[in-house]
Amino acid sequence: MAMADQAGNQPAFRLSMLIYDSRYRSLTIQAVALMLFMLAVAWLLSNAASNLAALGKPLGFGFLSQPAGYDINQRLIEYNNQMSHGRAALVGILNTLLVAVLGCITATAIGIIVGVLRLSSNWIISRLMTVYIETVRNVPVLLWIILTNALLIESLPKIASFRGKDPASDLILWDSVAVTNSGTFIPSPVFGGGSGIVIAMFVLSLIAIVFFGRWAKARQAATGAILPTFWIKLAIFIIPALLFFFIMGRPVTLEYPEMARFRFEGGYVIRNSLISLWLALSLYTGAFIAEAVRAGIQAVSQGQSEAAFALGLRPNKTMSLIVLPQALRVIIPPLISQYLNLTKNSSLAIAVGYMDVTGTLGGITLNQTGREMESLMILMACYLSISITVSVFMNWYNESIKMKER
Repeated sequence: MAMADQAGNQPAFRLSMLIYDSRYRSLTIQAVALMLFMLAVAWLLSNAASNLAALGKPLGFGFLSQPAGYDINQRLIEYNNQMSHGRAALVGILNTLLVAVLGCITATAIGIIVGVLRLSSNWIISRLMTVYIETVRNVPVLLWIILTNALLIESLPKIASFRGKDPASDLILWDSVAVTNSGTFIPSPVFGGGSGIVIAMFVLSLIAIVFFGRWAKARQAATGAILPTFWIKLAIFIIPALLFFFIMGRPVTLEYPEMARFRFEGGYVIRNSLISLWLALSLYTGAFIAEAVRAGIQAVSQGQSEAAFALGLRPNKTMSLIVLPQALRVIIPPLISQYLNLTKNSSLAIAVGYMDVTGTLGGITLNQTGREMESLMILMACYLSISITVSVFMNWYNESIKMKER
């Protein structure tokens, strides 16, 4: 390695320093490895494109604009079988996101409750939670999905049983919801003039809740005064939107499901395929999250709880204010992995007929168009994008709750 002169000046850069100078050697090795990897990927893609061209299937994505020709029974946006494969793929992506969001929220709630109860001093409750965790997580999730779907189909009443009867004796929740073995029929919103203002006020209320929570937390840290944040947030959540709802003349109404000759009409239907997938993934992932919660709680020193009890805090306040906030630093990293696993496990939806992106783009569209390379590339990009987004958000949250030394 070249030495500095007596005046302390660094020697002039030479190409040989990229290999022999320890300051540059690691960067050189990384750059060469990256170049070789990119060349390998480029060769694979070029070879695949050449082989597809030889088979008369040049690489292209024009098939996404062709009519799909198949129906999707569960969808969040407007779709019919005359729309394009691209539209069908978008419906599938939204269905995947719906299951992922619902599953992550429900699995987190289940995991926290079960994880805390497993540490209960009540022997029966603790053992029951242990049985749940060990039973659920040691059976493949696909079996739980199929079993849950079968239970819903076999145990719930058929639509025909609602025909010709008094609706009040069949529907639940103020005669507005019908639970059948084909799905759950619920009221759907109908947006009239002025509904945009009500929705905008609802969104502003959510933003106000976030800022109020931060302000209340900073105030508590500075003064020690604890505000009833739950009730204040609830008021911010309900009152402004409700006030504008009446001011604008009730622009949002509900369309209720009604029994027609052979089926329910009106409202919105949640298919049992979605419900069974959602419940199975939530219960399965919740068992793993419960173990992460248990480990996080046990990682907090017992002295923290004893100090809280000495100050007169009740056990529930001690858990929510003292133990869980500290345990989150241990819980969050494995929680990220469980969220990613749940999102990827949602690709098993086709087993119960739920049309997610794997069932649309990676299933029917792939088979109809014969564009397996393009379909799988888009499918992989979708799952990769979702996983990276979840990982980035959760890692940001993990950084925000880390203990900061003064």
